Formats: sequence, C-alpha cells, structure tokens
Amino acid sequence: MSTDAKPKTSRAGRDLPAAIGVGVALGAGLIAMLIFAPRVWFGVVAVAIAIATWEVAKRLREGGRDVALIPLLVGGQAIIWSTWPWSLRGGLVAFALTALAIMAWKLFAQGLSAAPKDYTRDTALSLLVLAWLPLTAIFAVDMVAQHDGRYRVFTFLIVLVCSDVGGYAAGVLFGKHPMAPAISPKKSWEGLGGSLLVATIGAVCCVHWMLGEQWWIGLILGPVLVVVGTCGDLIESQVKRDLGIKDMGTLLPGHGGLMDRLDSLLPGAVVTWVILTALL
Repeated sequence: MSTDAKPKTSRAGRDLPAAIGVGVALGAGLIAMLIFAPRVWFGVVAVAIAIATWEVAKRLREGGRDVALIPLLVGGQAIIWSTWPWSLRGGLVAFALTALAIMAWKLFAQGLSAAPKDYTRDTALSLLVLAWLPLTAIFAVDMVAQHDGRYRVFTFLIVLVCSDVGGYAAGVLFGKHPMAPAISPKKSWEGLGGSLLVATIGAVCCVHWMLGEQWWIGLILGPVLVVVGTCGDLIESQVKRDLGIKDMGTLLPGHGGLMDRLDSLLPGAVVTWVILTALL
C-alpha cells in the first residue's frame, strides 16, 4: 500500500478542510482586529500587499518578465501608509511618484552604458502590478478611516465571503455550464447565480442591520461586488494562464498564494468604497 497520501480535493479543485481552516482562522483574526483595533487594518493591508507583490513579481520573473521589484515593494508601502494621514489624495500622490520611480529604475537598472532590454514590456508590467495591488488597496484602508469605518470593512468582507460561499456551493451542487472555460474551467453560470443570490442577501442584511442604512442599497452593492469580484478572479486566472501556473504561491493551504485570495478583494474594495461613499 502506498504511503504517499495526497490531500483530498473537492469537485471545485480545493483541499476543502485546509481551505476552511485557513478561512476561519483569517476571518476570526480580522473580526477581532476590526472590533478592538480597527486602525491595525492599515498594517494588515500593508503586509498583505507586500507579500502579494512579491508573489506576483516572483512569478513574472520566473516567466522571463523582469519587473521592478524594489520600487514596487517600497512604493507600495508608501502608497498604503500615505493614505493614513492624507486619505486617498496621499495615496494617489505616492502612486504617481512611485510610477515615475519605476520608469527611471527600469531605464537605469543596467547602468548608463547599455540600453535596457524589453524596457517597454517590463515597465508596463511593473506599472500594472502597481495599479493592480497597492492602488486598489488604498480604497480598502481608507474605508476604515470613515464614519462607521469598521462596519464598512465588515460589510465589504462579509459580502465577498457570501459571494465565494454561494458560488462554491452552487457550482459544486449544480454547476454544469462553464462560464469562461478558456480562462477558468471550474467556474460555472450556476455558481455565478449562487454568488448573486447569497451575496445580495448578505449585502442587504449588512447594510440594514450593521450600517443602519436603507436596505435597498444592498440590492446594488451585492450584485456589483459579485460581478466585479468575479472579473477580478478571472483576470488573475488569465495572468496565471499566461504564465503557465496554477497558483501565485503556496502560503495559504487550500487557497494557494495570498494573491489568490486578494484577486476579488482588491477590485471589490474600490466599488465598495464608491457605492458606500455615494449612497450612505
């Protein structure tokens, strides 16, 4: 009998016990932090963005794309922390300065005696990572500084968890029609329907009972978060397909890398900030 035991995976391709354990542990930690020390959220997001940036840059470099890792890491932290005292204005200024630094870094990375190789491609990829990760993340950290900020972050996270759970359950139980088989074969239209249903219910409940606002705002927030989060997931899947990899990393058992968890959270933070700021 073979002694090589492989982790059990579900129909959706996950090591389900590990995924649930990691998800519960992360969720419990975030709940405690947001209740007792909501400003620690800045540090949590900053660390997460640093790790995710390293994961993405490492994978791109393994694929022969030489992105500007040091400016991305340093500038990413500047973008996040500038949002603390100066709100989104500070983050956007730090983003612009980091973008300029990346262009200069790639220009002179090999010294002045040699022309940089693949300058346009690698600079464009570096700027893509900068916009994809720290720029979108500033909307997540700015939410916690607003009125009832901890509850806005709770709402944002709960709705996306509802979307993930609803989509996973519906996809496993009823999924028969692939949504984007060329990009993510395991995603189905039935799963999307489950996400829309459960996330909308979660959004209505959070907006009404947690934020104390009109319930119909949840009818907007839920579906928009599902659509944007699904697009974020598909975008990362296409990047991984381009690179010929399954996961961005191995940090989170059952989930992959940290970036594999942030793919829907980061664009979701932007639209949550916009909707709640506009309607509350």
